[in-house]
Amino acid sequence: MAAYLRPTRLDEALDALARGGPGGVPWTVVAGATDHYPARVGRLPDEDVLDVTAIVGLRDIAEVHGGWWIGALATWTDLAEASLPPLFDGLRQAAVAIGGLQIQARATVVGNVCNASPAADGVPNLLALDATVELAGGQQTRRVPLVEFITGNRRTVRRPDELVTGMVVPAPLPGTRVRSTFQKLGSRAYLVISIAMVAAVVEVDDDRLIKRARVAVGACSEVAQRLPALETALRGRRAVAATSTMATAVHLADLTPIDDVRGTAEYRRDAALTTVRRALEAVLS
Repeated sequence: MAAYLRPTRLDEALDALARGGPGGVPWTVVAGATDHYPARVGRLPDEDVLDVTAIVGLRDIAEVHGGWWIGALATWTDLAEASLPPLFDGLRQAAVAIGGLQIQARATVVGNVCNASPAADGVPNLLALDATVELAGGQQTRRVPLVEFITGNRRTVRRPDELVTGMVVPAPLPGTRVRSTFQKLGSRAYLVISIAMVAAVVEVDDDRLIKRARVAVGACSEVAQRLPALETALRGRRAVAATSTMATAVHLADLTPIDDVRGTAEYRRDAALTTVRRALEAVLS
């Protein structure tokens, strides 16, 4: 029989993680568990589960010095209903596209990141927001840029004795106006795994020149990827819809899409380029 533990304090959770599960293997950490349990239907649970949903103080979404904090237990519904600036519009769009209302009310933003699925809808948005992941373990806390946190399909740099406590999104450049968007391609509008998805954030000055652009593509590689060459090319350009056509297949050359039941690699690559252009048009027009 697998063990189940539901601590109410962060120090209790960290102590349990440091000791390991009763079976001598690391605990499996769950929050919303909207991916964990459905993936195990039809078989007896064999992991020692550490349920962190009762830990007090990890559900805040708040402005902090230099940016915003998203606590580890903040759900997608929490995020959709939070008072946040236009910087988060793309992440809000993802929040209402993930599963159905029940999933959105249960699943956590941080859990979407820690699950590290190539098709996680939150990851491209958080990459485009330059998010940083905060991990607590033992007597220390460390922060890791999201671009370094996810290392592969279902793999992260989190150590067995660590718990992700939240994420930090930095503030935009002073004196700029920000627009962000999320574009998702699937076989239907809702309750669907993405074929390709794109998040874009642009910061524009008073002369409508692009001071900074961040574009990320998901579901087209083992890990969602930023497009640095395209971001560099956009910098200094005028923020008008026509600028979106600057995106070319060359900018997406590092993507490594696969063939699966939702689409071929060739289709994904073509769809990703179209979706990138649509995302840029949305934030530049």
